[in-house]
Order: sequence, then C-alpha cells, then structure tokens
Amino acid sequence: MSADLPRLILATRNPHKTAEIRAMIGRRYEVLDATSFPDWPVIEETGDTFLENATLKANGISSRIGGWVLADDSGLEVDALGGAPGVISSHYGGVEGDHPRNNDRLLREMQGVADRRARFRCTMVLAKDGVAHAHFCGTVEGRILEEARGSQGFGYDPLFAPEGGSQSFAELGDAVKHSLSHRSRALAQVVAWLEARADARG
Repeated sequence: MSADLPRLILATRNPHKTAEIRAMIGRRYEVLDATSFPDWPVIEETGDTFLENATLKANGISSRIGGWVLADDSGLEVDALGGAPGVISSHYGGVEGDHPRNNDRLLREMQGVADRRARFRCTMVLAKDGVAHAHFCGTVEGRILEEARGSQGFGYDPLFAPEGGSQSFAELGDAVKHSLSHRSRALAQVVAWLEARADARG
C-alpha cells in the first residue's frame, strides 16, 4: 500500500468487516484495524443503540491512536421480532461472533411467522483525538428466508434476501452485495465527507 495514501483506522477486530470495507473503499485509503496495533484498547459496547456503540468505539480508539478512526456498529432488525436482534445481533445465539448459533436462533423464532420483513442497519462514526466528528447510517430492506442459502458473506447473510430479489446475500457474491449493502451505503457517505474536507485527509 502506498505511503502517500491517507490512513483510515477501523475500530474493529472483525476480519470480515475489515475485508468488506477494504474491498468497498478501493485504493483511496490505507485501511488498518486492530491487527496493526499491539496496544489496542478494549472498548466495551454498552450502548443501547448502534450510534451509541459506534461512538464509544470511535472515541475510545481515537483517544489512544492518532489519525481518523472509523467505527461501525451494525445489525439485523426483524419487524416481527420488534426490531430484534438489533444491537445484540453478534451474540443473539448466546456466544459472541457465533454466526451458526445466531442464525439457528433466528430461524427458530421465525418459524411459521408470515411477516418476514427485515433490514440490515449500519451506523458509522468518524472520530479523531477522542472526539466524534460525524456519523452516517446505511440501511438495506429485505426479508428473512425460511432456510439458510449460500456460502459467501458472513453473519446473517445466508438468511437475508434484499428487497426485489430472491437470493440471499450469501448467494449473490461479494460484488453484488457490496453494491447493495447497508455497510456500503454508510461507507459511501463517509468517503464523501472525507473527500469534501481537505483537512480530513491524512
């Protein structure tokens, strides 16, 4: 990666999120995450909303590591479940990051439910020197399938079909998913914000 590129630090230890954002952002930024910093602090996600959690992570990391820090808090909202799993999407099944258990619980709770409307929501916060400067939100509407389909993506991707289609995110492939996803929509706003401010680059 060219040393001339501005640096963007992702407040995450999730390699899937890092890979997605790197793929979507292209070669405009040098994208780093927790793996590049041995003294990365632990930030507890104690917020009740995606925005609160993203802000906690962005401020906490940027207060310890110089440069622009981008934090992402995302999840799945299912209408028939009152918006669950929501902010606990990553440990809905009881274990943090255990995607099969999360998916199994969701399928059990949606068994026989006619209203399968759902959305992925992503909230991103940009911070520097411990202060949040801007936040952005992206959503993609869709529905919960009756069984897991596809082997690509991660998380709830095998169970979610975006609006207007019949295939799951896990069947569509990365290129199509990245053109539609909640994360790509939020990230496009992040890049536009940074590009519009000369002092925000670097």
